[in-house]
Amino acid sequence: MSRVNLIVKKRLLVVLIVFSFLIFALLVRIGYIQFIQGDFLRKEAYVQQNMGRIINPRRGTIYDRNGKELAISASVETVSVNPQELLKNTGITLEEIANKLAELLDMEPYKVLTIISRNTGFEFVKQKVDKEVGDAVRKWRDSNNLTGIYVDEDSKRYYPNRSLAAHVIGITRTDNVGMFGIEAVFDKYLKGVPGKIISEVDGLNREIPLSEEKHIAPRDGWNIILTIDETIQYFAEKALESAIADYKVIGGAAAIVMDPRNGEILAMVSKPDFDLNNPREAPPGVDPSTWSGYTNEDVLTLWSTIWKNKAVSEAYEPGSTFKAITTAAGIEEGVITPNTIVTDRTMTLAGRNIDCWKPNAHGTQPFYEAVYNSCNPVFVKLALDLGLNKFYSYMKAFGFYDNTGIELPEGTPVHHTNPKEIDMAVSSFGQRFMITPIQLITAYSAIANGGKLIRPHLVKELVDNEGNVMMRYEPEVIRQVISRQTAETVLEILEGVVSEGTGKNAYVKGYRVAGKTGTSVTTTPGRYIASFAAIAPADNPVITVLVILDNPTGFSYYGGTIAAPVAGQLIEDTLNYLGVERRYTEQDQEMMKNVVIVPDLRNKTVEEAKIALSGVKLKAIVKNDGSGGNLVKDQTPKPGASLYEDSVVIVYTYNPPEDRKVQVPDLANKTISEATETLNSLGLNIKVNGVGIAHKQNIEPGTFVDEGTIIEVDFLYFENTVW
Repeated sequence: MSRVNLIVKKRLLVVLIVFSFLIFALLVRIGYIQFIQGDFLRKEAYVQQNMGRIINPRRGTIYDRNGKELAISASVETVSVNPQELLKNTGITLEEIANKLAELLDMEPYKVLTIISRNTGFEFVKQKVDKEVGDAVRKWRDSNNLTGIYVDEDSKRYYPNRSLAAHVIGITRTDNVGMFGIEAVFDKYLKGVPGKIISEVDGLNREIPLSEEKHIAPRDGWNIILTIDETIQYFAEKALESAIADYKVIGGAAAIVMDPRNGEILAMVSKPDFDLNNPREAPPGVDPSTWSGYTNEDVLTLWSTIWKNKAVSEAYEPGSTFKAITTAAGIEEGVITPNTIVTDRTMTLAGRNIDCWKPNAHGTQPFYEAVYNSCNPVFVKLALDLGLNKFYSYMKAFGFYDNTGIELPEGTPVHHTNPKEIDMAVSSFGQRFMITPIQLITAYSAIANGGKLIRPHLVKELVDNEGNVMMRYEPEVIRQVISRQTAETVLEILEGVVSEGTGKNAYVKGYRVAGKTGTSVTTTPGRYIASFAAIAPADNPVITVLVILDNPTGFSYYGGTIAAPVAGQLIEDTLNYLGVERRYTEQDQEMMKNVVIVPDLRNKTVEEAKIALSGVKLKAIVKNDGSGGNLVKDQTPKPGASLYEDSVVIVYTYNPPEDRKVQVPDLANKTISEATETLNSLGLNIKVNGVGIAHKQNIEPGTFVDEGTIIEVDFLYFENTVW
């Protein structure tokens, strides 16, 4: 064999080997693509060949406990385009399309042109437009036989009650994802599963003629039924709004109403609040002209002001409201009884003197009276008798070291590390440690329900659109903290705080209220927090209530003076709404004896009218026109009206004009008798709320009203300083 033939054969062999290897590699690659990547590539090809437009599901509705809508999804439209498909339209340019869409959608034409000129297969032009706008786009598109412009059903969040329960409900982003509150915590249940509209496209993302669209329906989100009662929530919000105005509260406020029997939150309020339909508006104190609401700095401001839920996320010093916990621990451990004799003398620890808020005024007294009087040294002595380990074990048992587990993000409590006796001493009356309002009302609820610490919760059920219950949240008892006997004893003492002690301003006729005042000093000089925690009715608890006023700057900053009446009004409104029967005490009945019914005096002589009024302990003011008539032609108030004894009835011996006005005087700082005398002398009457000194009247001074009008006056109890 010649050398040339040998070389040729070798080259042919090399070529054969190379081609064989390439064929083998190709077969391996084909096998890999076919068998290993086959499913994946088929899916990718399907996605590439089928353009999809997302259909957002209807977000679940949030209801209150009675089925009233708090958050709903309103029907809107989303306008989108296929830029590649737009190019197929003849007789109209992209600029003309952009100009018309901009006009219909209230957008800048250059922005629309930028969107529809992109080299993509799908772009949003504008989302969440009103249905009327969507219909206008459809009409224009169809009348011009345009392709590549889509108007699809969508939904956006709407809150019928604006700011009501804002911090509980929370808000969503523009893409319908929950941002905070229940909207965020339960987002995975509320949001549902998106649907899709699928149409076949070619390699350039253009729709294939005569191809059929496939419609995959969305699955709507589940609905949430809260424990919140819309009416009680309204009571709580209005009570705080009035308190903020009356007492010049500049640091915000919080209120919680809870059912101690099952842990359900009936109302939760945090002030300042915001309109859920416009959550990014400028917060108080910010110039709206310089505000966008979307910069990082703006969002941080929102989180620290109007978006912050003070009821669960902001820790504070509870002040004397904590004395109920120290009392419960002492009684449970047998260290003290209600009748144990104690003294308010100064206690000295670590070189620090601890005095009563009213030094040396109460002297020797039974322990229950010391609670009525809120004497700090008595609680310091009680804590020392309990000892460090026992005292702090009860703080932990009542849940003050742990989050409660409520369905909202909670703040972090702050406690002493390696506490000493002086730390325990100040903690015994609620100073120098910090807890959240939800922790405190949960602890008070344990006292109310016989000693069981129950996890607070805001959600009752999750249901689908057919009303089927998908998830139900049952009451959860965490542990037994104190015995039922101890709880009942503490309740009895706290009831005395309201009926006889520093909590008199929370007294409600017909309902036995137990509670404790609180005033705490913050780290900022001159800034105080006034609070009141309550349980009602004390003999059969239905609600617990907590009111907190942060930095009141008006005439007082003491909890017993300004927080107690707010809690009292909220308790009265709530129990009355819930249909809880009033059971009047002897004290109530004695006060009610002073209410009489105005008799009918018309057609009687003036002398007969005076005798009739005297018989029901009312006084007459006689007005005549000088004609000498002696028969009563008219009277104010009318027959059947309710007045307090010693009120006045104006009798007319002539037909008086309809417009007979009297100017309302300023009753501020007057006693009940002084205010009554002032009004009666003008032919006006009074309705007395509370005891003590006149603080507020329902009709502004200087206002002209009809003779005989009843002026409602709120009186507050003062005892120097009421902690």
